[in-house]
Amino acid sequence: MPTYEMPLMLRVMKKPELVATLKRATTTIFNTGGFIRKIENWGIKPLPCKTSVHGHIYKEANHFLIHFDVPPKEIDKILDECNRDIDIVRSRIFKQNKLIKKNCTFHEEMLPPSYRPSVQKLVELAKQRHNKYEFKYNSGLDYYPFNK
Repeated sequence: MPTYEMPLMLRVMKKPELVATLKRATTTIFNTGGFIRKIENWGIKPLPCKTSVHGHIYKEANHFLIHFDVPPKEIDKILDECNRDIDIVRSRIFKQNKLIKKNCTFHEEMLPPSYRPSVQKLVELAKQRHNKYEFKYNSGLDYYPFNK
């Protein structure tokens, strides 16, 4: 099962109501055969613009981020349940990107350009291509007329 991220924006409410709303959202994940890896609370933040949901206008919201694993075909069911919940201002689900391991080349990048291996490869490539080019005389003359 792939890992997903679900940022949730919940309306500002008291702690017991907030816990009940989070339980509803997480039980939806559990009921679809998924499991939760982590829940992050980002606190109450103002929204970048006014949002109207379920007949109410919201200017700030409680922000949460839920990391979970679930079968891909169950994503629509989770989103449908969250969209019908009147306490949830906005929810989205994104597939979590896997980290790509890259070798650190900081010591090579700090060298002067003429000593970098990547630049040296480019210089060698330019030398190979420069030596292969030869002017072909198609003018019928024994010399190239534009040389000085």
